[in-house]
Amino acid sequence: MNSGNKILAVFGSTGSIGCSTLEVVRRHPEHFTVRYLTGNSNAALLVEQIREFRPAAVAVSDPAARAQVAAEVGQLTEVLDGPDALADIAARDDYDTMVSSLVGFAGLLPTVTAIRAGKTIALANKETLVVAGEIITALTRTHGTPLLPIDSEHSAIQQCIVGEPAHGVARIILTASGGPFRGWTTEALQAVTPAQALRHPNWSMGSKITIDSATMMNKGLEVIEARWLFDVDPSRIDVVVHPQSIIHSMVEFTDGSVKAQLGVPDMKIPIHYALTYPDRLAADYDRLDITRIGTLTFEEPDSDAFPCLRLAYDALRAGGTAPACLNAANEVAVAAFLRRDIAFPRIAALIEESLTHVPQHSVTSIDDIVEADRATRAWAETHIMQTDFQPTTRIHT
Repeated sequence: MNSGNKILAVFGSTGSIGCSTLEVVRRHPEHFTVRYLTGNSNAALLVEQIREFRPAAVAVSDPAARAQVAAEVGQLTEVLDGPDALADIAARDDYDTMVSSLVGFAGLLPTVTAIRAGKTIALANKETLVVAGEIITALTRTHGTPLLPIDSEHSAIQQCIVGEPAHGVARIILTASGGPFRGWTTEALQAVTPAQALRHPNWSMGSKITIDSATMMNKGLEVIEARWLFDVDPSRIDVVVHPQSIIHSMVEFTDGSVKAQLGVPDMKIPIHYALTYPDRLAADYDRLDITRIGTLTFEEPDSDAFPCLRLAYDALRAGGTAPACLNAANEVAVAAFLRRDIAFPRIAALIEESLTHVPQHSVTSIDDIVEADRATRAWAETHIMQTDFQPTTRIHT
């Protein structure tokens, strides 16, 4: 393939990261070609993307959406469906970079397939590393697969450590905006609505990740992801609330120096960095005007009002299937909250109950992860409304 033109498969092209990725492509058509797209239920948007980018094939997970896409643009592209459609595209040999921006656990198996096929992975699907970090990092080493983070926090860390010796990194500091409920009490959180939780103060994201930001689970998942991306012990990963979202993360070095990566809160910038790494391709995104920033503030996370961050650390330390259990229970709980079936604080409670009651064990294969995910979802779905559980302070394994 032409080294000056990267051939992309954008998984989750109709989501917020997928749409931002395609905007990067629009700005640099001489550097990127879209070969494949995948979507779920937003048939209208996927049809627009197909007409614009003319991919060789698309995979559509939702059957009704797939029928609509096939009827409207089936003559322009191959339209795949069924449980193997994502893996089919991930395994194809005529693209070189997978943008993994599927939401949740659904991103795991296609990403594994692409790694085994030797593709470069531009990773926005943090759940892949959350549930199977040890297996994924081993696979990337075996297959020589670059794993480039798209999350703004992990992109910031990568930019801070480029050129630095690994032994020089003392601590990683992930920044969190605090979400829409920063400073709220536990009592006040009882009455919040999905509409309130979806109003993030700084970022425009999909509904699931926006709720995760509101609960601080998103930052917990990022802690687990950072542990595997950068091979850092959990004790050396800290989280600080930074409401302005200007500093995207920091790295402290063994000599006491601290590097911070700053920028406007625009996901196109870390996507651009991942797709052009190790180069820095010029772009016309909004610039950070330091003179207009004013004051940058920092504070400790409130672990009483937002226990999801603690639960993520606990699951990471427990290891084995605990992170997969954490993620599965969170996906069930967030979906229930968005349906207005449960109150906001019930999200964390259901996750903790699942971690306590679903048996945990070591992981030897992807099948272990898939089974842990299935078992946790089954347990959580049948206990969504349970209210008599007394939370523990640690996971028992």
